[in-house]
Amino acid sequence: MEGLVDLGRQDMDPSRRSVLGAGLFSVALTIPGWPDVIGRAEAVEAGRAARVGMGDVDMVVAMTERVSELDDQFGGRHARPMAAAFMVNTVAAYLRADASAEVRRAMLSAASDLLYLTGYMAVDEGLHGLAQRYYVKALELAGAAEDHLTYCTVLRGMSVQAVDLGHGGRALELADAAAAAAPAAGPRMRAFLAGQQGHAAAKTGDRTAALRYLREAEAAMDRAEARGRAFGSYDPASLNYHVGQVRYELGDVPGAVEAMRQSDKVRYSVYRRARVRHRALMAERQLELGHLEAACATWHQALDDYPMVQSGRADERVRTMFGLLRPHVRNAVVRDLHDRARALVRPAPGR
Repeated sequence: MEGLVDLGRQDMDPSRRSVLGAGLFSVALTIPGWPDVIGRAEAVEAGRAARVGMGDVDMVVAMTERVSELDDQFGGRHARPMAAAFMVNTVAAYLRADASAEVRRAMLSAASDLLYLTGYMAVDEGLHGLAQRYYVKALELAGAAEDHLTYCTVLRGMSVQAVDLGHGGRALELADAAAAAAPAAGPRMRAFLAGQQGHAAAKTGDRTAALRYLREAEAAMDRAEARGRAFGSYDPASLNYHVGQVRYELGDVPGAVEAMRQSDKVRYSVYRRARVRHRALMAERQLELGHLEAACATWHQALDDYPMVQSGRADERVRTMFGLLRPHVRNAVVRDLHDRARALVRPAPGR
């Protein structure tokens, strides 16, 4: 697992990140297909470390869940280096250790999930090359573990990264690949995948496909909710966010704002980082409609949580807010918001 160790050390040491400056999505070209990676023994070299058991797997899973909770509540700027250090100092050794076949598969799966989360946090900081390397390694380990769920989740994460950067065609390819690799997905997973397919299709301008995928996602979510809520997974707030993204890409800005308002209304309170970003985005779209005071009120709501969130994407939304407010600084409501935000804004961290 030397590749895993080197990747984690690059993340912990900002001075080494220059090696990741290859062209955007060039790393993604190396993504293996599911049939090519399933069961690949060479994904992990059997080492001579002490034997590990299911209790060690449970510890990795629990640590990943805790880091994910910290990311949701406080952003990934502090949580990601913690995850990278855990990979280097603990998980890599576990993957080299002797284990039964069952434990080895479970450890591979747990490590893959941790890599995916760390890549997601790297995206949040705008470290896209680093994120791709985490994602590709996560795919390899998920394949070796024969873990379809994590494999598809990572592909979808790569699609989210692509669509947010404006690469609609690539985003749709990745979203479609995720859906194709999960033929037996349950309704919540199907909603999770179809919602992203809809966003990516809308980004390419394919209205018919985008709306079809949205209908699939909504129908799947209805079936999933009928089976009981699953806290911490794709939920109605996530679906409404995708509805808003699709509507916006298709030119329905009022519909996009309403969908984002519904998303905000049903979002669990622990998702503070998402709440900051999505409220700020909703304010931008309200301003686009000419609703200046409503936009300012929504930005104020975003600022309520902003000081507690260490997130590159949240910082970016605040910087965008300043630019959008500049033409309106003579308005008293705008000045009040502007002054409050200036007191809260933090300098961009060094990379």
